[in-house]
Formats: sequence, C-alpha cells, structure tokens
Amino acid sequence: MTVGGGAVAATVEEFALLVGAAALIALVARRFAIQYTLALVLFGLGVALVSPGIGLQITPELVLLVLLPGLVFEAAYQIDVRELRRSFGWVVVLAAPGVVISATVVALVLNLATGLPLDLAFVVGAMVSATDPAAVVATFKRLRSPARLRTLVDAESLFNDGTAIVVFAIAIRAVSHPLQPGEAVVAFAGAVIVSACIGAAFGVVASRVIARVDDHLIELTISLVLAYGTYLVADRAGQSGIIATVVAGIVLGSYGRQIGLSAKARAALDTVWEFIAFILTAIVFLLIGLVIRLGDLTAASLAIAWGVVAILVGRALVVYVLLGIPARLLHTRRGAPAIPLPWLHVMFWGGLRGAVAVALVLSLPETLPQRSLIEGITFGIVLFTLVVQGTTVDALVRRSGVGTHDPAGRAEAGGSAAGEDEPPRDDPAAS
Repeated sequence: MTVGGGAVAATVEEFALLVGAAALIALVARRFAIQYTLALVLFGLGVALVSPGIGLQITPELVLLVLLPGLVFEAAYQIDVRELRRSFGWVVVLAAPGVVISATVVALVLNLATGLPLDLAFVVGAMVSATDPAAVVATFKRLRSPARLRTLVDAESLFNDGTAIVVFAIAIRAVSHPLQPGEAVVAFAGAVIVSACIGAAFGVVASRVIARVDDHLIELTISLVLAYGTYLVADRAGQSGIIATVVAGIVLGSYGRQIGLSAKARAALDTVWEFIAFILTAIVFLLIGLVIRLGDLTAASLAIAWGVVAILVGRALVVYVLLGIPARLLHTRRGAPAIPLPWLHVMFWGGLRGAVAVALVLSLPETLPQRSLIEGITFGIVLFTLVVQGTTVDALVRRSGVGTHDPAGRAEAGGSAAGEDEPPRDDPAAS
C-alpha cells in the first residue's frame, strides 16, 4: 500500500522534517556545548534566509492549538504545588497587573519615541508583555536554582501568557471599536476567572475518572484529552484556553496525585509528557526562527531598539517595584517569605519572549494599519530576548549566587510536582 499525496501527507512530511532537524540540532548542540533552544532558533533563521520559499504553513492555530497546550500542561502538571501556594499571590500580581503595566510601558515608549499611534503601540505591548512559557520553562529547566524561584518563574510564565492573549484580544478590538476602561477591566477579569473555573472543573473530573482506572495507558490517554480538550472547550467558549489548560494541569498534578494516580501511572505521565514537551519545544523554537524575516527587522531597527528599551523598563518596574518592594515590606512587617534581591535580578533578566508573541503576530488582521512595522518590532524584541537574554541568564544565575539565597535552604535542578528532590535530568536542553 502506498501513501498518496495531499494535505495529510504534506503535513506528515513537514512534521517528520521538523522532528528530524530537532534531533540533529540536539546532537550538534550537545557536541559543541551550545544552548539547544538558541541553536534551534538560529537554525530556523538560517533556513529561512537561504530558502525563503521553503513552504511550511505556519499559522497561529498551529502554535496556539497544537503546540502550546501540550507545553503548558506538562509544565503545570510538574509544578511544585506546595511552593506555588506560598507564592500564589505574587504569581497573580505578575500575571495580571504585571502584564497590563508591561504592555502600557511598551505602548507609551513606542508612541513617544516613534510616533506609532497609541492604540497600535498597545497592540505591540500586549504581544510582548508576557514572559513566554516555552522560552522560560525551557531555560529554567537548565538552571540549578531554588525550588521556590523556579516555581515562581514557571507559574508566572504559564499564567501570564494566557492573560496577555486576553489583553491582546481587547487591544485588537479597541483599534476599531474604542472601549471604556471599565469595560476593558470587566472583560479581562471575566475571561481570567471563567477560564480558571473551566480548567479546575475539567481537572477535578479527569482526576476522579483516573482514580477509578487501574491502567496507566488509559490514565495517560485521559491526561492527553484533558490537556487539549480543556483548551478547545475554553477557546470555543470565547475564554482563555491557555489559562484553563494550566489550571487543569495543576489540578491533575496535585489533586489527581492525591486521590488516584498509581506509581506506574505517575512514572508513565512523567516520562511521556517530558518527551512530548521536548518535541513541542523543539518545533516551537524552530518555527520561531523560520517565521522571523530579517528584512522586517532591518526596516524596523530603530523602533525595535526602543521596543527593547521599553520591555526592559517595563519588566524592571514589574519585578523590582510591583513585586520586590511589597515583598520586602511584608517580610519586614509580617514575616512573610522573603524574595531575595538576586532572585529579582534573575526574574528581570530571565523574562524571555517567544512562541506566544509569534503566534499573536501571525494572527494580526490583514487590515491592521502599519501591520508590517508592528510585525518587525515584535519579531525584533523576541529575537533580542532569546539571543541576548537567553544566552546570558545562565551566567547571571551563577554569579548572583541564587542557589545560596534560598530562604528554604533548597536548590534543585528539577523538582517534581510534589516537591521531591530529583537528580538533574540528562536532556539536550541542558547543553
């Protein structure tokens, strides 16, 4: 029997090509001690430069519906729930007002420095306001850092890309239909709350179903349905699929473990989802390189420079002012857990952007004014964070002595969702 042509065959060929390239790059990156994710981005850039007509169909649906749900679910499932409870208030601060502040700073800087209309500048701000889970989680899996810091950074990146997508949708709508501030706030809060409730409900149901099953293959299948089914249901309901999937993953990783996941099922889930995350991460970073057009970067170079300044200023305000100062005051007056200054440095410089920003760029309406400039600014900011910040955050962690500033006295290379210590994993991303 032969396999005919058509869209299905072409999709399978493209998938096999991407996975094969990822495996080859992993081997090369390990051999020459190059960061795996950076190698993938640079390879994609090189391919796009040499063969601009390569023909891969890269759509926002591919990133948002196929790649991101699996990535965020795996990371959410592995989150240390005990550490998340200690830092949940700060995660909410970073993922809600933090995203809005970052987007606003970018909008104001671009408007004042380049003359880009404020509504369009806010669209750019919304796209680059959130630290991206694919970029941040992949980076922090390499670093030997305290469990609480990793949990704080991972949880922020998982939640704030969902809130950033909500802000982006509001910003796009405001370009053609101006919104009152109160209306925008209600729409934002409603989407976040409803999405979280959808994720929690699906997570509880899946956990209880799994508790009645004694077959790790069926349990693994249910987790896969949970990851993508939750996203699709929330998305069809007009809510944030990412937030719903994150909450579902956290519920399964905590409540599900408590009431019914067998040891065999936990081992299967950890192994299979780690493999899925590896494949999805590889494809995401390859696609980032393939979709960025160097011509757009050159044409928007000045605006990109101002955009980079803006995201750094916005990130500094969020990390040091919105998070750092209140945390220090609460620690001094009420004995709340401290957030050491070296942690703030790592959170500031580790705020990478990636797949979510690229997916949102691809989803921009064709009729949006100055679309090409907006694309160039966003792509330039993403590339700066991945190439410059992504290659230097490791050195910052080492030099800042983050491992010696853990108030709980623990530093981990990869804690499990339940908080146990694990030996460092031998994966290509650690290269």
